[in-house]
Amino acid sequence: MAEPDIRATNALEVTVSELSSALKRAIEDRFGYVLVRGEISGYRGPHSSGHAYFSLKDANARLDAVIWRTTFGRMRVKPEEGLEVVATGKLTTFPGKSSYQIVIEQLELAGLGALMALLEARRRTLAEEGLFDTARKKKTPFLPKVVGVVTSPTGAVIRDILHRLSDRFPVRVLVWPVRVQGDVSASEVAAAIDGFNALSEGGRIPRPDVLIVARGGGSLEDLWSFNEEISVRAVARSAIPLIAAVGHETDWTLIDLAADLRAPTPTAAAEFAVPVRAELVAKMAELEGRRRGAMLRFSQRRRADLRALARALPSGEALLEGPRQRLDRAGESLVARVRSGIDSRALRMAGLARGLARHSPRAHLAGLIERLRGLIGRFDRIAPVLIDRPRRSIEAARRSLARERALLARRRAATAEALADLRARLDRVFSEGVRSRRARLSGIAQLLEAVSYRGVLARGFALVRDEHRMPLRRAAEIREAQALRIEFADGEVLAAAGGKRQFAQDLAEATRPKRARRSKNGEGQGSLF
Repeated sequence: MAEPDIRATNALEVTVSELSSALKRAIEDRFGYVLVRGEISGYRGPHSSGHAYFSLKDANARLDAVIWRTTFGRMRVKPEEGLEVVATGKLTTFPGKSSYQIVIEQLELAGLGALMALLEARRRTLAEEGLFDTARKKKTPFLPKVVGVVTSPTGAVIRDILHRLSDRFPVRVLVWPVRVQGDVSASEVAAAIDGFNALSEGGRIPRPDVLIVARGGGSLEDLWSFNEEISVRAVARSAIPLIAAVGHETDWTLIDLAADLRAPTPTAAAEFAVPVRAELVAKMAELEGRRRGAMLRFSQRRRADLRALARALPSGEALLEGPRQRLDRAGESLVARVRSGIDSRALRMAGLARGLARHSPRAHLAGLIERLRGLIGRFDRIAPVLIDRPRRSIEAARRSLARERALLARRRAATAEALADLRARLDRVFSEGVRSRRARLSGIAQLLEAVSYRGVLARGFALVRDEHRMPLRRAAEIREAQALRIEFADGEVLAAAGGKRQFAQDLAEATRPKRARRSKNGEGQGSLF
């Protein structure tokens, strides 16, 4: 067995916690704050606690990273999977896993390529949700009364927009001041857009008819707040038509894709928002001149048509000569026809008066009275025949019906008595017949039991049948090895017939006394009795 090393016993003993704390202090004192460039890996969003855990990696190494909840909320650049960043933080250890990690306090994108990759990924995600679809874009009003502008109140952009609006068509402008660059710029822009949409129509502060989101030119980093998801979604959900004018003509942001209209510059956005007032006035004057000319030409054409029609029409006297002559002739003809009608109707009235005299109501009533008197006399003569004779016949029929009913009742009673007598006789005859037939049936059953072969079987005999169930009465009828059915009183068994030699052998075997069985080793054991 090997001897223990005596030198090892001279070292001081430390606990695991003490050693971990010493390593933690050594690493934090040696490195302190560092800037680390790497690609974010393993990021799945903030933990339920609000902290974010992931790793920074490059081609050859991997470093654990953590962002505390309080730091994560105020960070401008949020971690995303696969994003290349420059992280600023403090290097420390995690004793629970014997590992080291960086506590990140700030994240910056690592170069323009990372920004473009993040921008493209975000564009694809929002496009898949339909935020950039052309079908959902709204048409801007031709002549808005109120224009809302979301921009910085101190920059040159708002002055350019106000100057262009006053030159083209002075309208009321509402400015919502926001910061157009920095960490809180995107949230302020989204809040301004939502605030304008929240205004009610007809309120103390009028609701804009069109919105302009504007900013001057700059680098991709300067314009990044207009690529943030919060600002793009606010532009997409705006119910008020919105014009995006961020940067110069060559600059593009995601709100340009989500806006209803994209202007290359803020000045162009003001031009898109309102028309030129002088041009409208000139156009209205031109239209008014064309309207007056058209009305003048129309009235002249109608006046010429009226004159032509007036020349073609005859004079008033000529128009009345014919109708006046026809009226005179009609008057003369009417007088003659009235006189003729009156005469014809007078003649017809005289004829009707003569016919009415012949059909006077009094004469007709007198005739009806005489006819009624004759009918009364006839009724008095035939009343006894029509009433008394049927009455006597009815009385005679009633008496005859009473006699028939009494006779029928007597017959019914006699018939009921006869039926009761017949029923009693029938019951007696039926009972006697049943008793006699029951006694006869009992005797036949006893006789059948006496002559039945089953009684013989019960006394110890057996009935032998062949395979076809035909009875065998003699031994000579049985063949050797024939299948037999032997019926006893309690059942039937199957058997096979044997020869006389086999019978003698079986009989001798049955009558031979049995020998005592010997053990396998040949030594038998005698009986004790």
